[in-house]
Amino acid sequence: MKHLILLFTLLLTLPMTAQETQDPAVLLHHQPTVCIGYVSYDSALAAMPQQAIVQQQVQQLREAYDRELQRTEKEFNQKYEAFLDGMKDFPRTILLKRQNELQQLLQQNLEFKRKGRADLRKAEQEAMEPLRQQLKAVIAKVAKKYALTLVVNTDSNACPFIDTDLSVDINKEVVELLNAESAEDGKQ
Repeated sequence: MKHLILLFTLLLTLPMTAQETQDPAVLLHHQPTVCIGYVSYDSALAAMPQQAIVQQQVQQLREAYDRELQRTEKEFNQKYEAFLDGMKDFPRTILLKRQNELQQLLQQNLEFKRKGRADLRKAEQEAMEPLRQQLKAVIAKVAKKYALTLVVNTDSNACPFIDTDLSVDINKEVVELLNAESAEDGKQ
């Protein structure tokens, strides 16, 4: 019976305690301070020395695809011109055969072009991934240094307004730390 009375008393006092903590002044007083930083992700990536190497590798790959595309287009054009030149002299069966060959060649060229673009995008993404991971790690280091709760990427006009009095611009420090890490990697 004593346990039942004690339990009943506890249950009656709990709602009052919960109501007391719903007071906005008390809640605001106990809220953690939110510190926000901001950085241009694209600018930080562009400042990385390794990014130029990645872009050069991707450009070389793009040029190789372009050369092959030009070669296949030249081959197609030569066959098409030969087809046009002999079209009036070909018997119907040869004419249809050559038309089918040209159609297949055209489809293959279009497929190569589509696949080449996809391969280039994938190659660039894969080549940039280590740089993005390094940038994320550096941003996390700087954010922890300043006890930031959130770091906002200012690229693509995603943040039309940032109150610079209530936030921290970490662009310069992120770039400096990235360059320091790159120089350290270069020594190893």
